[in-house]
This record gives sequence, structure tokens and C-alpha cells, in this order.
Amino acid sequence: MPKHPRAATARRRSIAGLLAATSLTLALSGCTDYDVTAPADARDDAPAAAVKAKDAKLAADAKNGAGAKDANGDDVDCRKAKCVALTFDAGPSENTNHLLDILKKEKVHATFFMLGKNHIAERPAEVKRIDREGHELANHTWSHQILTDIKPAEVKRELSRVQDQVHKITGKTPKLMRPPQGRTNEQVSEISKELGLSQVLWSVTAKDYQTTDSKLITKRVLDQTEKDGVILLHDIYKGTVPAVPGILKELKKRGFTIVTVSQLLSPATPEPGMAYRP
Repeated sequence: MPKHPRAATARRRSIAGLLAATSLTLALSGCTDYDVTAPADARDDAPAAAVKAKDAKLAADAKNGAGAKDANGDDVDCRKAKCVALTFDAGPSENTNHLLDILKKEKVHATFFMLGKNHIAERPAEVKRIDREGHELANHTWSHQILTDIKPAEVKRELSRVQDQVHKITGKTPKLMRPPQGRTNEQVSEISKELGLSQVLWSVTAKDYQTTDSKLITKRVLDQTEKDGVILLHDIYKGTVPAVPGILKELKKRGFTIVTVSQLLSPATPEPGMAYRP
């Protein structure tokens, strides 16, 4: 059970049980006693003031004929819409500008969990463009070390270096992080909380690190995607970006609204230290 159970969050459950249901088999090390919740549960447990504010904005926008606009300018209310969050790990890379062109054409926003070394540090222009075009900036550590295998000071350094670099480039500090390989524990959660970072896992993986076959990547994503899911892709691999147009087209055809992680959680806001997974 979570370390700090609450009446309003009774649906939160052990990370070990959650990961057992995924397509990944992770040999998690150390203590697994930490808080985790699903996006739908986070929305249900959102503070009354946040719910009231969102509902008031939705009503005002509807009255004005403007639609429900979020901070990125998108029509979205994932309490009602069939939402799925689109996320990309390990960039930016030489493929990122092409990906951003696709997302712009399709009017879709995504969450980018970026690496520091050889990525953010080498491609600040892409980081600026990701931010400028309304995507969500997020943290995937500086050098992709497995956070459960290193000392607390190293964990903090892996995360804080990305925070500092992204802020230097964009003036914004990420609120979300994804631990490499999804490996986290109580220690990582506490450090994430200290740095103001929520942890985001996933429910859909194309395993695009194993193949350059864009058709296979597309099939794997579509076969796994359900309402309130979180899709994990990598914009560093050759076959991934060419698969994105087909993925988006079919998801839209199936009635999905494609959103960022924070949009998926709204009217809740990401809670530092919490691990989110569908």
C-alpha cells in the first residue's frame, strides 16, 4: 500500500502491482512503498477549488462560443473526452524538428521528456521550439542513469541539471519527470518531491528501440491505446517519427483527444513526488 494513504485517494495502489500489468517486466530494486495514482483517479480527487475553477472556465467559454481552452489553446476536458497523452522520451534529436512539423500540422500537443547530455545541451534551439509551439517540457534525467541504482546525491544531480538547463534555455522549469526504464522507489520519489517533480510512467509502449519498422510501431501503439492512457515513444529512433502521422490519424478516427500529461490530469495538477500511471 502507499506510504501515506488518504480517504480521497483510496484507489492509489502499489507500484509493483501496477508495473506487473504492463508489457515491461521490471526487476525493481529497493523499497516500493510510495504514492502512485492513475490519471482518472487524480482528476476525481482534484481539490474542489480546482474543479470549480475549471467548470467556471468551461461554462464561460461555452457561453462565449470559444470552446474550453486550456493554457495551450486546446479544446479539452478529459473528464468527458476520450483522452490519451502522447509523450516522447530521450530527445531532442535530429528527428525532433520533423516531429514538431507533424504535430503542428495535426494540431496536437505532446509532452517531451528530454535528456540533458548530448540532447538538451546540444540542441537548445529544438528545446526552445518545443516550448514555443505549446508542448510540455519534462525531465528524463541528464545521462539516463537508472535512478534506483545510484546514490541520492547522484539522483538529485541527474534531475536538477536538466531542471537548470531547461530553465536557462526557456525560462521555465519542468514539473514532470520520467525515470529511465520506469524504475523508481521511495528514495527517488522523495528527491523528486524536493525538486518539485511528479513522476510519469506509461501504459502504451511501441518498444521502438527494438525496431525501425514504422508500421509495426504504429500497430503496437494502436493495439494498446485506451482512454486515459499514456503513450511512450522516442523521437531519437529512425522508425518512430515516420509512424506518428498514421498513429495520430487513426487515434483521431477512433475518437481520441490527444493531450499532454498535464492536460490529462486536469483539473488536478501534478503532485510533486507522486507517480502517475494509467
